[in-house]
Amino acid sequence: MDQRISFVTLAVADLAATRRFYLDGLGWTAELDVPGEVLMIRTGERLVLSLWARAEFEKEVGAIGTGTGVPPITLAHNVPTMAEVDAVLRTARAAGADPVRDAVERDWGGYTGYFADPDGYRWEVAYNPGPIGQLVLP
Repeated sequence: MDQRISFVTLAVADLAATRRFYLDGLGWTAELDVPGEVLMIRTGERLVLSLWARAEFEKEVGAIGTGTGVPPITLAHNVPTMAEVDAVLRTARAAGADPVRDAVERDWGGYTGYFADPDGYRWEVAYNPGPIGQLVLP
């Protein structure tokens, strides 16, 4: 098996709100858009963010566990400078994101902050000057 992830699939409560946030708010482009069912956005050379309406997700995958707190997953968007971290956080907040955490300098030498999409999925926006951070930049 190749060492790779091809899709990150998330179930969303309101696909129309999700579409407005990602396409209209963040300015991303859909690769596949089936109203009421799924929105797929290419987020890397060989990576797709697949956002499914909960009912459609459950038909394919099974019942979603529910509870309180933050969903147990984060997504990350790395950028090459600290200034770009702040710019992306401003864009997300203008699109209606929950700000979650302002960017701060981290003990490991990076600079990161967080926002949440309409379903509460946390996005880390990060400047990582180390080798692993450089690995993921275009």
